[in-house]
Amino acid sequence: MQIRAAIQVASQALNASSDTARLDAELLLCKVLAKTRSYLFTWPEKELTPEQQQSFQQLIAQRSTGTPVAYLLGYREFWGMELAVSAATLIPRPDTELLVQVALERLETYHSPKILDLGTGTGAIALALAKERPDAQITAVDQSLAALAVAQINAQKLNLTKLEFVQSDWFSAFTKESQFDVIVSNPPYIADSDPHLEQGDLRFEPRSALSSGADGLKDLIHLIQNAPYYLKPQAWLILEHGYDQGSAVIQLLSKRGYTELACYQDLGGNDRVSLGRSPTLL
Repeated sequence: MQIRAAIQVASQALNASSDTARLDAELLLCKVLAKTRSYLFTWPEKELTPEQQQSFQQLIAQRSTGTPVAYLLGYREFWGMELAVSAATLIPRPDTELLVQVALERLETYHSPKILDLGTGTGAIALALAKERPDAQITAVDQSLAALAVAQINAQKLNLTKLEFVQSDWFSAFTKESQFDVIVSNPPYIADSDPHLEQGDLRFEPRSALSSGADGLKDLIHLIQNAPYYLKPQAWLILEHGYDQGSAVIQLLSKRGYTELACYQDLGGNDRVSLGRSPTLL
């Protein structure tokens, strides 16, 4: 079977289960062939070997059951970096690049800032910040050892080796002598009963990295309440949250005494990242 025909057949097979059927098919065939997408366009008449056809069909079968393309490929691009992913990690999403952008803006006046990334997963946020701010002292935290292993692989592959990786349930591994200029986090923020958890890629991602109590605010509340003990004076807490949680997060930050509050919208115009400066009184 030629490349052109293989993509067409696979796209048709995925139409019922994916909104990006053709792109999925192309990316999975690239994995099988160890080639780029430009190769597919340049050599559409190239014949696949029986082994390549079998491998491709197996990947298409997995994708048709809903397995995320990123898990099948073993990577996802984020902030211009190719990051390894696994079933132990959340798949990095473009919306989270907004958190990186906001953090970098707040860090402009800092020299050798100390940064804490809570719930690092693949290391996406911490590694993006390390890439842009090689002078920063960055600590990346996750409760999952499996996730930390993926993050460390990504750091080594990208030669971003100054980061420190720590297993911790949020702040539990730290003393209050640990003080940071910026704390960033993309915590779980989906309500436990949200039907989206049973749809699309979310079905396959670790539930512990997605859901957070009846209203999705459990972990956000914990971070907002406890971060001041680990922030330097005039330091920043920057949080990603759900599209409908901006007002609630700003209210929580205000009630806890944070100042200079702001909420930023993602490319879809939804509230996505909120921040505040550390309270004067703990």
